[in-house]
Amino acid sequence: MRVHPSRLIRLSLISLLLLLCIAIIYNKYLDKALSGPNSISQLIRNQDFASVHNVKPFKIDWENYSLTALESSRVGPGENGMAFELSPLDRELSNKTINENGFSVYVSGKIKIDRSIKDIRHPRCKGKLYFSNLPTASVIIPFFEEHWETLLRTVASVLNRAPSGLIKEIILVDDGSSRKYLKDELDNHLATAYPSGIVRVIHLEQRGGLIRAKTAGAREATGEVLIFLDSHCEAGINWLPPLLDPIAANYKTVVCPFIDVIDANTFEYRAQDEGARGAFDWELYYKRLPRLPEDRYHPDEPFDSPVMAGGLFAISAKWFWELGGYDPGLVIWGGEQYELSFKIWMCGGRMIDAPCSRIGHIYRKYSTNFPKAEFGDFVGRNYKRVAEVWMDEYKEYLYKRRPRYRDLDAGDLTKQRKIREKLKCKSFKWFMTEIAFDLVKKYPLIEPISKADGEIRSVADSYLCLDAMGANEYTPVKLRPCTKDNPNAIGIQKFEYSYHEDIRVIKQ
Repeated sequence: MRVHPSRLIRLSLISLLLLLCIAIIYNKYLDKALSGPNSISQLIRNQDFASVHNVKPFKIDWENYSLTALESSRVGPGENGMAFELSPLDRELSNKTINENGFSVYVSGKIKIDRSIKDIRHPRCKGKLYFSNLPTASVIIPFFEEHWETLLRTVASVLNRAPSGLIKEIILVDDGSSRKYLKDELDNHLATAYPSGIVRVIHLEQRGGLIRAKTAGAREATGEVLIFLDSHCEAGINWLPPLLDPIAANYKTVVCPFIDVIDANTFEYRAQDEGARGAFDWELYYKRLPRLPEDRYHPDEPFDSPVMAGGLFAISAKWFWELGGYDPGLVIWGGEQYELSFKIWMCGGRMIDAPCSRIGHIYRKYSTNFPKAEFGDFVGRNYKRVAEVWMDEYKEYLYKRRPRYRDLDAGDLTKQRKIREKLKCKSFKWFMTEIAFDLVKKYPLIEPISKADGEIRSVADSYLCLDAMGANEYTPVKLRPCTKDNPNAIGIQKFEYSYHEDIRVIKQ
């Protein structure tokens, strides 16, 4: 039987239409199942649904390729993260501004608020797929006496290089700054630049320190994920999805970005390295351990890290408050990154570094001083609180190196111990065995005997010795007359050549 061509065409069109209808209905059903409300709990249920029904979770490419192309084409001072070229006059003017904030305010003022930076992510990060329905984020940025341009550049980079819709708000927390431009002028500028109100400022009446400023911002946040950043950062291309994606899969996962370096003098943006795992020594100085060999085969994949650096990380609001937030007994700064890291791991969570999220940070040449008279040795007090609540018998290795910590008043620890009991957290021995398993290889519990100790004399002039009096992170040691030869001379001239094969001052 012959079929008329026109009828055949009609039948074909009807068939195609039916197939199209079926596809639309299926996609709507799939969207409803996998997209749902924009919440972490819904996402987790969606992925459970996908697992049960053998449907792959819906992932997409969040990259803004037009923005990347535009940024790479920009030219001008500091564009593409290039160093600002300083003439002799520029250098002289720049040096005069270093002490204001610990970096060159002069150079910062010469480059644009929304300058471009180069994309230094691993090539595998480009086009990487993440969940289509990521949770919303509240970005919390505490600041104290921050420079105008660096603060606004932080805000601009966070918004410009993140997919629209993922950032619910940016909360700037003014920790009692005295500079006038950080009050009404800042509020008015942000209201004009961001009329939607996505960026706002909380002004604390007096300075309470970094920890309390972060907590104040977290209490005001309404996003499902809290992202803490410093106030002198620049977020990289597509920085946000790699932080949110692991949290969408498991709300007890905490994610840290790779932290790049913004040069304090020239504002050059460059990589610090290609990743390491956070750790500590037994004086609780922050250290870093190499990535594990198996992690190096997957340079774009997140990897476990025992301890965070502290300033830049993402955590679900639900998990943050389940953990009790920051211990309110910790003051100013110091120890909070250890307290939170230990809680995360020991109480059933996980912490990872995400290589595809990169954020530049200015490492100040000089720290902003805080009046210490009211709080005394607040860092030592903070460390003791962390040690007494979380480190179990391992706290003795801290006290062995810092005996004076034993006599510090750590305050009431009842609430923190109840949090540990309520969450049924594991022991610190478990943490050291399962998470920071290779830490003691580099930082032994008992310090091996040093290879040598004594004064270090000049070969050119044997009457001069290396002297550490007045030296610190920013002030070098000097050559001074040897105290051993001159009983009336004062100085710090006893050094040791340690088992680490470095030279250290012998503590008196």
